[in-house]
Amino acid sequence: MKVIEREAASETGRLELPKVIPSLTIRPVSGWSPLGLKELWEYRELLYFLTWRDIKVRYKQTALGVAWAVIQPLFMMLVFSLFFGRLAKVPSDNIPYPVFVFCALLPWQLFAHALTESSNSLVSNERLITKVYFPRLVIPLSAVLAGLVDFAIAFLVLIAMMFFYGITPHLAVLTLPLFILLAVLTALGVGLWLSALNVQYRDVRYTLTFLTQFWLFATPVAYPSSLIPEKWRALYGLNPMAGVVEGFRWALLGRTEPPAPMLIVSSAVTLLVLVGGLYYFKRMEESFADIV
Repeated sequence: MKVIEREAASETGRLELPKVIPSLTIRPVSGWSPLGLKELWEYRELLYFLTWRDIKVRYKQTALGVAWAVIQPLFMMLVFSLFFGRLAKVPSDNIPYPVFVFCALLPWQLFAHALTESSNSLVSNERLITKVYFPRLVIPLSAVLAGLVDFAIAFLVLIAMMFFYGITPHLAVLTLPLFILLAVLTALGVGLWLSALNVQYRDVRYTLTFLTQFWLFATPVAYPSSLIPEKWRALYGLNPMAGVVEGFRWALLGRTEPPAPMLIVSSAVTLLVLVGGLYYFKRMEESFADIV
């Protein structure tokens, strides 16, 4: 049989070689792999659609709709104004206390909402993770970005309050986007740690409420950082939201000196938490589909 095949090949003048079928082996990256931010950019459309989905789901079948973005910080402002402003007589750096506390509640609500949603995002998207491949970083990032809509709506109320009390922003208002970015990066950094831990240990979701409540009172929302002795204020910046809140007040209200030492420490802590969270999230990413 082989002789016949060779004779047929010689008659046609060509020798047919056996076909080689290429194979591709896919293995998870082991060790401390690169962050793959370029791949995240390639999936930017998915990030957009997941962010828009989170926004729509948040207010789906609600009677008040987007009004909830204003109601929550507004009622917290009223409670703080009553108990801290009137009863406890907490100072507010010569700023009307309602504006003082509402200005701090906006970045805090942005941080708290983004932290809660991003921490539970991987578990909430279990079916999506187990069925198709995409950079898992898209999920907590979309949960963080969705909170910017609530922030923008409540920010209009703050502008109206400032107009009512006759407060005019100064040139420092140009730095406001930097403090918003710092709040988003802080929420993303902590959210990456907690979301990855939440896949393995479901206890994380039970500690979120306690964590956010404790963090709220450890942040100068209802009181000014001027109550902290000056020699300890830079150390107080180890709480990154302290720098965000005080910087936010300074940019909009401009009645105090810029909290430079606190901001430097808060920015350094945010960068450290974010970079560590990115690498930890990337390292644990290969096991998400198996554990979640």
